[in-house]
Amino acid sequence: MSNPVDNEKLSGQALRDAWIKIVEEKPRTYPRDAANQLGVSEAELIASKIGDNVTRLEGDWDVFVKRLPALKQVLSITRNETCVLEHKGNFQKVETFGSGPHHMGQVIGPIETRLFLANWFVAFHVINPKAKGFMESIQIFDKSGDAVTKIYLKEKGDREAFEQLVADYTSENQSKKQAVTAPAEKPHTPKEEVDGEALRKDWSELKDTHDFFGMIRKHKAHRYDALELAGEQFAYRVKIDSLQPLLEKVAADQFPIMIFAGNRGNIQIHQGKVKNIKPMGDWLNIMDPNFNMHLRTSLVHDAWVVKKPTTDGEVTSIELFDKDKELVTQFFGLRKPGIPEREQWREYVSQLEKN
Repeated sequence: MSNPVDNEKLSGQALRDAWIKIVEEKPRTYPRDAANQLGVSEAELIASKIGDNVTRLEGDWDVFVKRLPALKQVLSITRNETCVLEHKGNFQKVETFGSGPHHMGQVIGPIETRLFLANWFVAFHVINPKAKGFMESIQIFDKSGDAVTKIYLKEKGDREAFEQLVADYTSENQSKKQAVTAPAEKPHTPKEEVDGEALRKDWSELKDTHDFFGMIRKHKAHRYDALELAGEQFAYRVKIDSLQPLLEKVAADQFPIMIFAGNRGNIQIHQGKVKNIKPMGDWLNIMDPNFNMHLRTSLVHDAWVVKKPTTDGEVTSIELFDKDKELVTQFFGLRKPGIPEREQWREYVSQLEKN
């Protein structure tokens, strides 16, 4: 959202009318961009059209995600302000675990995600007209009204299962107004108060990449600050414009990679080879038949190479941050637990120009 939550912003019918005016003037305006223009969240914007091809959904998200495999072929989209990942396929294996603030899940298969279900708040069934027919989606949002993920039914999807899911989760509340709350800031220790020496020692003793989150949490450090404190042995900046040549190289060599992008409620993961690297303006795109990435390079403030020790050897990633020092995208060489990182990936990364 561009503006803080307040009592003077548009809502309901007035918001709907303002949105329609924007689209009339510029038909290809995305809802997220229209919401930013109007100073509201995307969830508030979508809710303003309830009763007009939009229906509010709510219920048990744990049960909801376990019903997604029945939809068969869908398009799954997860994004933040800087990066969008889109996968066409099916939800294959869905697991959930934990409760309360630790309620989570994961999807393994053609669509791969990590679900932070505690941050799922409301959803909408949205019908968008097309030149031929219409396009249906279920769009999930967090308490701040930011999109968590969007699931579009494709031609080979199971329409009956989709419609039953919508029917079962249709809310009694079909108000055109959607309540949202500003996101809480994550507390962390100022960089100058973090014990850099102790952090570097713990970093050097990592056994698994997943231990990294616990390590920075132990030191109450912001992730970006941890990179700055780590020293060049573990983290160093590279030029943002050196990412495109790297992607073009791995595409030409058909070298498999991993791409992570997400938000407070969902992380979507690409695993495999990429082929069509298409820069367009300030967007760096991957345009493959079943996978698209859209990275808005003008919103990438910093790019880092990050190295983490593990029992399988060092794991190397490229991490991109926005102007608020928040992680927006990660790139890895494809590897499985128990298998060392391929030297070829390290060679690609070593060619990135230091900043």
